[in-house]
Amino acid sequence: MLALSLLFVWTIPRAAWSAEPEGLVLVEAEAFDSLGGWVVDQQFMDLMGSPYLLAHGLGVPTADATTGVELPAAGRYRVWVRTRDWVAPWNAPGAPGRFELLVDGEPIGQFGDDGAAWHWQDGGPAELPQRFELSLHDLTGFDGRCDAVLFARDPDYQPPHGGAALAGLRAGLLGWDTAPRDGGAYDLVVVGGGIAGTSAAITAARLGLSVALVQDRPVLGGNGSSEVRVWPEGQTNLEPYPRVGDVVSELVRPKGPGDGNAKNAAVYDDRRKLDLARAEPNLTLLLEQRVNDATLAGGRVRSVVAQHIRSGRRTALRARWFLDSTGDGVLGALVGADYEVTREGHMGMSNLWNVGDVQQNEHELRCLCEDDDPLSLAFTAAETPQPFPRCPWAVDLSDKPFPGRETHTGQWGSRKNPLENLGGWFWESGYNKHPIDDAEWVRDLNLRAMYGAWDTLKNVDGRYPNHRLKWAAYIAGKRESRRLMGDVVLDADHFRQKTEWPDAAFPCTWQIDLHLPDPRYSDVSDPDAFIAQASHHVDKVNFRYKGPYWAPYRCLYSRNVDNLFMAGRDISVTHEGLGPVRVMRTCGMMGEVVGMAASVCKRHGCDPRAVYEEHLDELIELLKRGAGNDADDDQAARAAGVIK
Repeated sequence: MLALSLLFVWTIPRAAWSAEPEGLVLVEAEAFDSLGGWVVDQQFMDLMGSPYLLAHGLGVPTADATTGVELPAAGRYRVWVRTRDWVAPWNAPGAPGRFELLVDGEPIGQFGDDGAAWHWQDGGPAELPQRFELSLHDLTGFDGRCDAVLFARDPDYQPPHGGAALAGLRAGLLGWDTAPRDGGAYDLVVVGGGIAGTSAAITAARLGLSVALVQDRPVLGGNGSSEVRVWPEGQTNLEPYPRVGDVVSELVRPKGPGDGNAKNAAVYDDRRKLDLARAEPNLTLLLEQRVNDATLAGGRVRSVVAQHIRSGRRTALRARWFLDSTGDGVLGALVGADYEVTREGHMGMSNLWNVGDVQQNEHELRCLCEDDDPLSLAFTAAETPQPFPRCPWAVDLSDKPFPGRETHTGQWGSRKNPLENLGGWFWESGYNKHPIDDAEWVRDLNLRAMYGAWDTLKNVDGRYPNHRLKWAAYIAGKRESRRLMGDVVLDADHFRQKTEWPDAAFPCTWQIDLHLPDPRYSDVSDPDAFIAQASHHVDKVNFRYKGPYWAPYRCLYSRNVDNLFMAGRDISVTHEGLGPVRVMRTCGMMGEVVGMAASVCKRHGCDPRAVYEEHLDELIELLKRGAGNDADDDQAARAAGVIK
């Protein structure tokens, strides 16, 4: 018997949704019973209305996503699928995101081959049984995407393509117009589970606060997780506060041989981060939940609402203090916190990727790939040669240079092995695009550049016959977007001039590292530029300083929302000031400081600003003590005179 996804299959009682005809059934793709080889992509749900399923097969069609559906009755329905042709914004041919919709294994239409924008693609009428298995059948392996499927009894019904009308349709059909469930009250709600947010949550929980940590992915670590695979950089545990960084060091081991960007999944040790968070009795972990609503009253955040990215369930969380560690300043923007965005000439986004070879021996086929990568398992019965299809819709690099096509002597990874120059940090785009509103466009340009480069190497240059695309991030690694403004706005000149602060709280050791298009590969104004250069490599005078530089606590709370902290790349800095603070181990130390400051707030019933104005001495004592697992033991030893 088929399992039915009843949570997302609703007929509309006329009394509940009188503006729409009866007989509409909406099936959300992200809520399918089995995702097969498709993945849930929530990155752009605040823009296009919902998470969606992505067929991220790297050129190999993914396994079907399936779910059970129950209609009001058998009969003739008009079928609509919300999707898009993801390369259409570039007027590129080929529609690589094609997929079929199957009913009990039989195709009823092809989708993903029309329209640059998200819209309902008309599948026409179909005779359907009352109960059936619905499947998304990927045809290409090249990032087809499906948001939802709608069945309409009325053949003339036209669903709204977006905006408030579509939001209202979803709300009525899926029950999102009802009040969210009560998720409880906490001392601190942390929104965003990267290294910064996770460090803050663990620190605050260890210092006695009740904490909720909300993360919109199934893993913690953000850019430092196996989903993005950027190795966390920055020095921790430095004088005069050598215990600042203890929690970060528990989350991220010291960098060793084989560690770095775009390595195998195990390098990023997602389990380590999850286990540390789950070990804290004062910490409630809410994974796969995205904060997309909040209430503000009297200049204070009162609550946030988190939506589960698969079930759509909405949960309200109340707290005395909140931390925005989303990177994008999501919570700050929701509650009207002052922020800045550099509209043009900002740092871009990367989707890291790597390749590997497949070798045949007399006993078995050996795949040089992650053991935990489901896509890799598809190659265990493959022949050694690894063909790759032509990609006329990708960036055409057939007559252009790019890192990895030749051996470089520049700033990129390996000078000896060109393959190690493929998919590194410098594969970056979106410098002149809006870092939030245009984020899907930027991610997709990164994918087009990757596919174009691999197509060129395999099919134009005839190289690497036994290699394949092994892994590519579909979750983008962002560097810069919103920056929430605090009482101090940190700038690069503070680093250059060695400005000292009475509330110096976390050390910065990364250089003033800003990225712009590399002029060797494109004009700096080219919207499709996808190779970056780093400012401190080009200008070793103006973009370097002698560290460590201790940055002030006052850039970690909002100047106009009384109970809002920040940690991570959305803290109070200028565009240039972001360069040296944005690396993850540094961001994690910001989180530790916020956790400590929140404990001072609880002790005195005050807000973040008062920690600086009235209780700075207590924060400094906590900086000396740290929040590592052995902090209490060391504190007792110091009191006994054992440790000086």
